[in-house]
Amino acid sequence: MTDTYSQFVNSPLGKQVASRLGIPRPVRLRRYTPGGALLEGSVLLGGYGDAPLAKRVRAVLDAEGIATATEPPTDGRVAAVVADLSAMTGPADLEALRALVGPALKRLAPSGRVLVLGASPEQAGADPVLAAARRALEGVVRSIGKELRAGATANLVLVEDGGEEEIESTVRFFLSGRSAYVDGQVVTVGPAGAGRRTPQSWVAPLAGKVAVVTGAARGIGASIADTLTRDGATVVCLDVPAAGDALAVVANRNGGSALQLDVTSPDAGARIVEHARTRHGSLDVVVHNAGITRDKLLANTDAARWQQVLDVNLLSVLRMNEAILAPGALSDGGHVVVLSSMSGIAGNRGQSNYAASKAGLIGAVHALGRDEDLRARGITVNAVAPGFIETEMTGRIPLATREMGRRINSLAQGGLPVDVAETIAWFAQDASAGVTGQVVRVCGQSMLGA
Repeated sequence: MTDTYSQFVNSPLGKQVASRLGIPRPVRLRRYTPGGALLEGSVLLGGYGDAPLAKRVRAVLDAEGIATATEPPTDGRVAAVVADLSAMTGPADLEALRALVGPALKRLAPSGRVLVLGASPEQAGADPVLAAARRALEGVVRSIGKELRAGATANLVLVEDGGEEEIESTVRFFLSGRSAYVDGQVVTVGPAGAGRRTPQSWVAPLAGKVAVVTGAARGIGASIADTLTRDGATVVCLDVPAAGDALAVVANRNGGSALQLDVTSPDAGARIVEHARTRHGSLDVVVHNAGITRDKLLANTDAARWQQVLDVNLLSVLRMNEAILAPGALSDGGHVVVLSSMSGIAGNRGQSNYAASKAGLIGAVHALGRDEDLRARGITVNAVAPGFIETEMTGRIPLATREMGRRINSLAQGGLPVDVAETIAWFAQDASAGVTGQVVRVCGQSMLGA
């Protein structure tokens, strides 16, 4: 979809107009390309105390040939700032964050990254001082995200006890172009189950995996299929029979297989498992992307319109998961990712049925993330909540509403389907085994929602 405003303000004349009027000028975001550099420049790396997590980050950067510094530069730019505050003992220690990150923000390159590492407030016990310090990081990071310009982002990774060994895939995601439209988010990394977690290649971290994507015929679903294939997976593309022709196109270009299936069928989960295991030998990743909207004000929503959205978006996922998560179906160490929505977090006028379904998915993800049997099998369950993404659907929104949706976020622009797909691909990695029960908004830090 054409973003005429962005094209204009980035033209020679538009730059002058934007500068004089002080209006936002969204920039072209740095996005991931296979084989490209993790970061294009050096990293300022430090923190509080002995900063134990920073040592692990330095090892990752060293392996990528990326230079690190411990003092803000007096000239030039840094590609990222990584601050490890995991050793904090109280709010006074937050000064270490200000002293490191504050001066560096003026030296941050376009599409730069601010990544803060902390310990989990949930594991502070009954110590209010420690809990306050750890939770304070959330406010700081989200505020930094709203101060940044030129496509830069800020995110927070909280590490639980025993999760220290599991942070690499998450650090790589947030520093790279894969997280171009992920801003102001908080992700918790915990201990992971048994199994190999580090891929042989970070360019193809899903090599050897079999993934199923529902609603894959077009839009975000097709982009998810493309991205998982790019990362090495064999993809089963699933959609309703009416979308068969488009589905075949996506499956063929990805060298996968097509499965025509209504996700509301009582046996949909069993048929997914049977298809993946019979045709491809295993089932390792399931992405529940299929969904519909039937928007009306609640006062005008009849029972049929209400039930149809709940059936497709929520109840079908719960039913399919019964079969997919049964022993012997999804592989141990497998991954389930569901598509929620900002509507499920903030609500949306005329979308009470849709918001209910998407909020319900978040509830299910939180519950499954705490499921001890799934944790013992190394299975992760996470959700992505897209904000304004440039698709055919958002292209039909009236112009004024569409422009509002695009601009009310820290990056002042809509995201692309690939931004959603990249986040799903990160969740789908075995290297992300310590990330479960999480909801990440892909919204450019929208002003709507939590």
